[in-house]
Amino acid sequence: MKRFKKVLVVSVSTMMVACGILFFLLQPVLVLGQYPPYSGDNKFDWKQPAYDASKKTVFIIADNKLTEMFDMLAPYYMFKATGKLNVYIIAKKKAPIQIKKDLFVLPQLSFAEVDSLKLLADVIVIPALSIRDDKQDPKVISFIKQHFTPETRMLAVCDGAATAAATGLFDGKPITCHASDFKMLSSHFSKPQWIQQVSVAHSGNLYSTAGVSNAVEGSLMVINDLFGRTVMQKVAADIHYSHPDILTSHQSIAIETGSKLTIATKVIARKNRKIGMLLQDGINEFQMVSILDTYGRTFPKLIRCIMLSDSTIQTKYGLTLVCSGGDQSKDLDEIHILQPTNDTTIASISRDTETVKYNLDYKYPIDVCLLRIGELYGDKFQNVVKLMLDYN
Repeated sequence: MKRFKKVLVVSVSTMMVACGILFFLLQPVLVLGQYPPYSGDNKFDWKQPAYDASKKTVFIIADNKLTEMFDMLAPYYMFKATGKLNVYIIAKKKAPIQIKKDLFVLPQLSFAEVDSLKLLADVIVIPALSIRDDKQDPKVISFIKQHFTPETRMLAVCDGAATAAATGLFDGKPITCHASDFKMLSSHFSKPQWIQQVSVAHSGNLYSTAGVSNAVEGSLMVINDLFGRTVMQKVAADIHYSHPDILTSHQSIAIETGSKLTIATKVIARKNRKIGMLLQDGINEFQMVSILDTYGRTFPKLIRCIMLSDSTIQTKYGLTLVCSGGDQSKDLDEIHILQPTNDTTIASISRDTETVKYNLDYKYPIDVCLLRIGELYGDKFQNVVKLMLDYN
């Protein structure tokens, strides 16, 4: 009996130590999604965006608390790249929109400003917002329904399908979302016709995409329907889209136990890198979020953005990015640099940091990121990252 108790105590103690070690090693996983809200002042140089009455208008709905970055900024870039649209990121409050820890985007208009300006939406885009169940923000739902007309096209991206479904506009119509969240979202909203194995579900003026990466296919489809194939192909060429036509077939594969074990194995057995990305004025929004969103799914020890000269920059198409983390360029394992910069700038970041420079003149950014991730962590983990992006 004493021997049994001793063995039991040793076994329990060993398990507790193992759990403690596992908890420590899994910190890169556990900290994901723990985003402190913006705590600085709101004294930005708020400028009313330009409006061209001859162009159609796109509203991209954002949630100040958290909006999925690729879902929001990939469509923003692509619709702007047409040169034929007014494109506005719109939030309930005129305050920074969180897209990752310490990184925010300023909305161009608030709900109240849109109403006071009497702007009409030809396209409404709904990215994945902070609420992804049936407890949606009634003000967001009301705003969307108020500005939707029979002529308005609506594009729900990834788990933005939750907000879109809550409007009731998709009742009886096909809708899709990220493969890993399909069961959860369809259980909350029973009235739409939930479908899979497509990159974009489309019925009339209603569009919805599968996961994060399929924001591209959804945006291209709306652009094609608005302006025709020539304009659509121009935008596809701009981002170096990997296919000659819009890829509509899709493998809806959820993250299951095997993939979770692959993630755990990588986190426990591999070096989990501290990643930085240098943000500079004029940065390409599409390329930026492709890199941040793809590497963010590698479960790094940390991933932070760096602005060397100020806490705000202007993107290629005029958005203001706010970085609240300051110049935290020390102790990084690698820093990603999109735009050409001189050696003095690189040296000021860190002498011992690996620099990852990009030449994306002819390459699709997500493919470039995935290739390097495969080289670092193997094909099996690379495939898991693809599943998290729903890039199938």
